[in-house]
Amino acid sequence: MASDQEDEMDLDREDAESAPDHGSGSDMEIAPSIAPRRDKGKSREDTVLLPGRAGAGTEENLPWVEKYRPQELDEVISHQNIISTISKFISENRLPHLLFYGPPGTGKTTTILAIARQLYGAKWKSMVLELNASDDRGIDVVREQIKSFASTRAVFSTGFKMIILDEADAMTQAAQAALRRVIESYTRNVRFCIICNYVSKIIPALQSRCTRFRFSPLKLDQIEKRLDFIRDKENINLTPDGKEALLKLSQGDMRRALNILQACHAGYPAIDQTAVYTCTGDPLPADIERILEWMLSEEFSTALEKIRSLKTDKGIALNDILTGVHAFLAQLELPPNCRVYLLDRISDVEYKLNSGCTERIQLPAMVGAFRIATEMAGRAGAR
Repeated sequence: MASDQEDEMDLDREDAESAPDHGSGSDMEIAPSIAPRRDKGKSREDTVLLPGRAGAGTEENLPWVEKYRPQELDEVISHQNIISTISKFISENRLPHLLFYGPPGTGKTTTILAIARQLYGAKWKSMVLELNASDDRGIDVVREQIKSFASTRAVFSTGFKMIILDEADAMTQAAQAALRRVIESYTRNVRFCIICNYVSKIIPALQSRCTRFRFSPLKLDQIEKRLDFIRDKENINLTPDGKEALLKLSQGDMRRALNILQACHAGYPAIDQTAVYTCTGDPLPADIERILEWMLSEEFSTALEKIRSLKTDKGIALNDILTGVHAFLAQLELPPNCRVYLLDRISDVEYKLNSGCTERIQLPAMVGAFRIATEMAGRAGAR
């Protein structure tokens, strides 16, 4: 038994001597922790970003609003008076605090981002703090984040930084009051650009500290040029009546026009008038003309039944019918008192709908208003 135990000890000693030397005991304890673990999945080197996945960053996945956003002031196609004035401010190094206001989709954010690129070049993101509606813009953000950014100067950089407050009309009154003092205190270090849709929601103290520029809705020919450019770039089959429908529904909003165009391109091989109105859910002009014809020529009960049937078949909302009818009223030949009466009644129906009244009750009210206006016009013609 003793000889057997000695033989086993000799074998163990030989195995230990033949094993590779791993260094000291401390190294032996560290070795298992740094060994690669294949059972936990692929290593970082084996990870491959597939097209379309998060992180790919290809321009093909971008919305066309961002893909074709102008990058320089010279590329902005509208509001040339504003662009020339701001360019002069930049060339003379006298840029003031700015207040841009106007309807959505008119180029306010695009203009200020182009200004930032012209001022700071490739490093513009490190010199600009941009806050929009998705961020908290209460008084705490003004006191902490905005004040902290405004009170510091960039290392190895000259000039001022920029703070962009997009959709600032959503800021609370207390936050705007706190921002007033920040603008005064840190003018040497930073320039503010306040962007909003409704300037009446910005307190007068902030308005007086900024140079105001109003961005009006874009002209249809300006939107048409941009649509033609994107149509050629993306090889879109856009028919003339489809383009006309796009321009009509855009109402001077470039963002809305591009979003509708991209949605239609994804769903239809050819973009015509029917495709545009079907994609947006707006009633077709032909349907609005039929509704007007029924209300002006048919009896009350017959017109009401036909309009209800059309609403059910096409899924048209009464608010959309009111909007379409209002646009067609300008083309109708009516006595002035009848036109005024109809406009008053249509606005009353729309107000009641937005106040919570049901379409079941307000639709007969609209049809009745047109029947009364028709009778008024008949009596005026008989005199």
